[in-house]
Amino acid sequence: MSNKSKRQIFNFYHHFHGSDLVLLINLAAGLSIFFFGYDQGVMSGVNISPDYINVMGLHGRDALLGGVVAVYYAGTLIGALMGGWIGDKIGRIKTVVVGSLIAIIGAILQTSAQNVGWMMASRIITGVGTGHLNAIVPVWSAETSHHTSRGMFIAMEFTLNIFGVVVAYWLDYGMSYTEGGIRWRFPIAFQLVPLAVLAIGINFFPESPRWLAKVGRHEQAIEILSSLRGSDNNNDTDNPEVQREYNQIIEAIQIESAEGEPTYFSMLFHYDKLNIPRRVHLSIWLQILQELTGIGVITVYAPTVFLNAGFSERTSQLLSGVNNIFYMLCTIVPVFTIDRWGRRFTLFYGAVLQGICMLLVGVLTKPDIMNHNSLAYGIGATVFTFGYTGFFGMTWLAVPWIYPVEIYPTRVRARGGAWSVVGWSIGNAIIMEITPPMITTLGWATFLVFAAFNFLTIPIVWALYPETASKTLEELDVVFSTKSMFVFKAEKELEKLKEHNGGAVHLGDVDSIDDRSPIDGRSFEKSKTSKSSIHEYNEKSETTTPVPPQDY
Repeated sequence: MSNKSKRQIFNFYHHFHGSDLVLLINLAAGLSIFFFGYDQGVMSGVNISPDYINVMGLHGRDALLGGVVAVYYAGTLIGALMGGWIGDKIGRIKTVVVGSLIAIIGAILQTSAQNVGWMMASRIITGVGTGHLNAIVPVWSAETSHHTSRGMFIAMEFTLNIFGVVVAYWLDYGMSYTEGGIRWRFPIAFQLVPLAVLAIGINFFPESPRWLAKVGRHEQAIEILSSLRGSDNNNDTDNPEVQREYNQIIEAIQIESAEGEPTYFSMLFHYDKLNIPRRVHLSIWLQILQELTGIGVITVYAPTVFLNAGFSERTSQLLSGVNNIFYMLCTIVPVFTIDRWGRRFTLFYGAVLQGICMLLVGVLTKPDIMNHNSLAYGIGATVFTFGYTGFFGMTWLAVPWIYPVEIYPTRVRARGGAWSVVGWSIGNAIIMEITPPMITTLGWATFLVFAAFNFLTIPIVWALYPETASKTLEELDVVFSTKSMFVFKAEKELEKLKEHNGGAVHLGDVDSIDDRSPIDGRSFEKSKTSKSSIHEYNEKSETTTPVPPQDY
């Protein structure tokens, strides 16, 4: 047994199998997402600490105070692009370690910061680490989960994400009764706990079998895949489900390899048979649409709504904390619904209910109406504020993070996840930039604008975003390789392809759609008489285990 094999014996996949192993993987992924939520939420309490304001010299400098928070998102954008590239090169597990270590350095520097420049640099470093984690962790989760429960497990991670927000809020609230530097330094330092556990503990988890197959480590890839799919004997590679899934992975990787290794730039603009730019734009815009539905507006201005309802400042803070807890509890709903109802329907009903709640918050906070009975209408606005955050937690919170890691080929999945984080960063920056002047100039009507954005997402999702639930990651390569960008036309293409192939669809068959590509010029009739080497490989693989006789 090699030294590497001896080290691998301590990996969890040797001791846990099937759903138990997948659950452990997603709990580890959830720890990363918990840190993400905590780091997002902690600065709201830090920013109102008198000692923090004094040390940083931020008295009367509101723009700079917001800038300290905003530079974090610049860091996440840079870190996501770095992490996506690194994740495809060195693997998912090592990238999590790299991201955790960078975030640990940033957290230490934030905790010890003595001036605003120091703090801003520290926030950027922390953001770079967070960007690594956000780009790669959902990818690792998606690549190890079964296609029938992939959405459930990633949705579960986002329950832990909002749990991080809740912990940050209540820790800040508790520390508000203290004075001095500890009031803000301790909450910042607390994020070192999940980061340290993640940096060390992640090394005991299995690497993505899809990444391992991509880099030629086939023996370990199928061994881990066998364990993930429930076999107590890791060498039981004849398991039909393992065999079928592994053959799909190999087929997809071979076809992807023929397309070459794309750069970030080519992923945006160079259209090939796999339609990578289509997937990039869909994932970026889904994240931007998520922010345009108004969660940032509700989160920031919920305390103002509560104050306008006649509640005291302290009661308003408590209501905000309770709203966060309600938000977290509502994120449990998609754990049970997102794979049953699908991604599209989840976005549809979420947009409708969020839009209604946002509309009513705006109407009920209109000064002319509030003046008639501020308490009654204020309580009504409070109820619909809770309603909005609850429906968002059930729907739009998780799907924009699940969707991007499902739709990319293996060779660029980590970089695809990075583009998703770029979209999230852009969306956050847009909201942070436009919301304050909108509130100043439009007031209550700002909520009506964001209500309209919710309703606008419905036709966009209907027309452009195919369903991904209950499909393997390799089957989704076929879905997104259709000629048309519109869902209703693409579905007709797929039906035509299924009829031609007797109900079965493989990525290697996408060119058999009539007039598939004006570039390759291959016709429907021509493709019927030809078979690719990949199909010959698959026919052979039905009776032969696709594991080369080599150590990895």
